[in-house]
Amino acid sequence: MTLLTSSAGLHYIRDASVNQVGWAVFAVSIATLGGAYFFQIGLGLAPCEMCLWQRPPYWIGMLVGLLAATAHYVRPLPRASARSLLGLGAVVFLVGAGIAFYHVGVEQKWWAGPAGCSGAAVLPDSFKDFQENFEDATVVRCDEIPWSFLGISLAGYNVLISLGLALVSGWGAFQAKEPR
Repeated sequence: MTLLTSSAGLHYIRDASVNQVGWAVFAVSIATLGGAYFFQIGLGLAPCEMCLWQRPPYWIGMLVGLLAATAHYVRPLPRASARSLLGLGAVVFLVGAGIAFYHVGVEQKWWAGPAGCSGAAVLPDSFKDFQENFEDATVVRCDEIPWSFLGISLAGYNVLISLGLALVSGWGAFQAKEPR
């Protein structure tokens, strides 16, 4: 039964059209951003500076996925436009995976992170500056892991999700079928 289920799943993926791949990229991008905001707002887990760097690829991916999903409805667009958009999405998600991998390296102490969130604190120029910024002095460190599941941090999951979306987008750009 497992083989049959796996075979049916592979058959569905093999038969996916470009617009279906676009919808999948769009949906996973929304879900990932929703998860990030749930951890931030719902659970009170403040993001560090590097966590915030990892969000723009998903916003871009959301737009790319939506445009690729709906490109075949717009007559003036060439048929290759959805494939080109998915190719762009693959590049965007590879960049996102690189940013997330850099963050994982900072968390694991493989290399140093930005001074603003993992190095020594930057001292203010004057005591007046110190007083003005005292209340906003909470810095979320990039080199600490505030949450993990199965030994993988949120940045680690972001690497996996970004690589998965890069693969799906790349596959959609070159292998997916044309919409009917």
